[in-house]
Amino acid sequence: MTHTKQLILSILFILVGYTSMAQQETQHSMYFFNPVLMNPAYAGSQEAIQVTGTVRDQWTGLKGAPKTQVLSIHSPLKTENIGIGLTVLNDQLGVTKNTGVYADLAYSIKVNKRNNRLAFGLKAGMDFFRQDFSNLRVNDNTDELYNNGFNYKKNLFNLGAGIYYYGKRHYLGIATPRMLKNKINVAADQKALQENHYYFFGGIVVQLNPAINMRPSFIVKYVNNAPLSIEGNLSFLFYDKIWIGAMYRHKAAAGLNIMYNINQNLRIGYAYDYQLTSLQNYSQGSHEIMLSYDLRSKAKGFKSPRYF
Repeated sequence: MTHTKQLILSILFILVGYTSMAQQETQHSMYFFNPVLMNPAYAGSQEAIQVTGTVRDQWTGLKGAPKTQVLSIHSPLKTENIGIGLTVLNDQLGVTKNTGVYADLAYSIKVNKRNNRLAFGLKAGMDFFRQDFSNLRVNDNTDELYNNGFNYKKNLFNLGAGIYYYGKRHYLGIATPRMLKNKINVAADQKALQENHYYFFGGIVVQLNPAINMRPSFIVKYVNNAPLSIEGNLSFLFYDKIWIGAMYRHKAAAGLNIMYNINQNLRIGYAYDYQLTSLQNYSQGSHEIMLSYDLRSKAKGFKSPRYF
């Protein structure tokens, strides 16, 4: 077997083996505009009802590569100390499909006169895990995995938690979206767990001049039996209208991102990731599109542009 065929088979094994002890959470390049995806403590932090949709096509050109769609909504309650949210996520990876539905609850406290706040959040919901092996081409129809896992289904309850500290121009958070290590058994001899993923992220906005703001940000991801992921982003906001930035994910990918504020409430963004691993020989990179809308009350109005 040639090296190329071995590599392709290895990639396909990773895609099909979604339940292996590796990174199982979805990847997002524009996480800084919607941290509620990983941290429930972010819910209600924007003083608006915020609705965000994200579509990600990862490793385009490679059959069976991840495709992710997310819709999230969150808002503060009248007390302003409590935020609530709901996230619906659909993730397709080879023959594996997971649909997650999670509710968020956050409570924040004012920590100084500048109205910096510290928020604590919890999330709870279900993962609807499905595998359809009928879409695979097999040489041995008596294979145990093919027969026993032909239409594998499992519904998994889980909990997540997070802490989020933020002000007008800075933020810092730590979270784990799924705390319960649910068992996932595709076949009698193949067992795996939903692994705990830990996220540590932050950023700060610095005004360079009246027309330009700079925002360096970072995110560190840790999961057992997978390499530590470290990612940095440097973005610039021009005239409170358009964000342009660059990203580097250590030994994995580099990319560009752009976000355009159509008006005070509506924004649209795009991110492109270029693989720095051997995958670059088989895919055309990853694409991500985000659309976000803030519904604000007339009493509060528009105070300042959104930095994160």
